[in-house]
Amino acid sequence: MLLRVCRLRVIIKRKLASVKKDLRKILSANIISFRKANRLSQDEFAARCGLHRTYIGSVERRERNVTLETLELLGHAMRTSASDLLKDKGVS
Repeated sequence: MLLRVCRLRVIIKRKLASVKKDLRKILSANIISFRKANRLSQDEFAARCGLHRTYIGSVERRERNVTLETLELLGHAMRTSASDLLKDKGVS
């Protein structure tokens, strides 16, 4: 029984890690797509968001987990909702 519980915990942790990675990939793709469509550099986009250019770069490279507050800042700058930033739009 204990072995089953431990295995279940490992499976759940792996699944959560996979979901987190997928959300970062989707967010990154949506930001990059928006920037390119609007011909904005990372620096220009960061200024719109009130964030630093290096922070935007690390989000685009999927190196950071963003907070809900940051999602709202990004969404506002992109004229969309925070939840829309996490929707897969088929951009890879």
